[in-house]
Amino acid sequence: MSSTQSAPDPEALRDLAVAVAAEAGALAAEGQAGITVLETKSSPTDVVTKMDRATEELIRARLLAERPDDAVLGEEGGNESGTSRVRWVVDPIDGTVNYLYGSPDWGVAIAAEVDGVVVAAAVHIPSRGEMFEAVLGGGARRDGEPLRAPDAVPLDRALVATGFGYFPERRVQQARVLLEVVPHIRDIRRGGSAAVDLTGLATGRYNAYYERGLHAWDWSAPGLVATEAGLRVGGPRGGPPSEDLVIAARPGLYEELAELLAPLGADTDG
Repeated sequence: MSSTQSAPDPEALRDLAVAVAAEAGALAAEGQAGITVLETKSSPTDVVTKMDRATEELIRARLLAERPDDAVLGEEGGNESGTSRVRWVVDPIDGTVNYLYGSPDWGVAIAAEVDGVVVAAAVHIPSRGEMFEAVLGGGARRDGEPLRAPDAVPLDRALVATGFGYFPERRVQQARVLLEVVPHIRDIRRGGSAAVDLTGLATGRYNAYYERGLHAWDWSAPGLVATEAGLRVGGPRGGPPSEDLVIAARPGLYEELAELLAPLGADTDG
């Protein structure tokens, strides 16, 4: 990508992400009834449905119809190169197992990067009728209204969301970490979708979140929404979000949770 190209307008990228996420969410919601597993990925519990593929194909087609020179990284379709400064990071159905079982906790997540930095995002949660959107430095919105996360609470009063990986060995280590975390917090929640969890953090449904094993398509869009809503989103040892660990909370609580997790091996498989 050439940095000499003019920078695209993040608000225009956000608007495109919102429009495409709305259409993709409607398609996926319509196809949820009677869906079956198409195949598995990393393990027997890491599933793909035909609607994962169909929804991502729709998203790619709509994005590239408007911006044919852009790159697209999708969970199901891999990395499609482009010649512009923009790359779209797409999770067509975040929370596929929830989707398969008829649970409402799943969403469509679309983020736009410019020169590797996420500048615009949309997350659509069809079951709740919610559309989250954000522009880097321009704030977050839910259904068009400004979104600001509630103030931090002390760690011992925090409702903390988390998730588990697909490999048995990783789950065992995550269970060990959880046993050490639970005595220090109000309670734990396991929803099954990073997009739902991180946007829920921005609305106050949870106070904090951590999870190992996420990918860029899991955190890019909801992570920007959370950040622009006033939350800190990071990774292990003060670094950025990574596949090793994602942590999110209001400043103050974030540091408390990160300090609690650091010696527990939350960013390792034991």
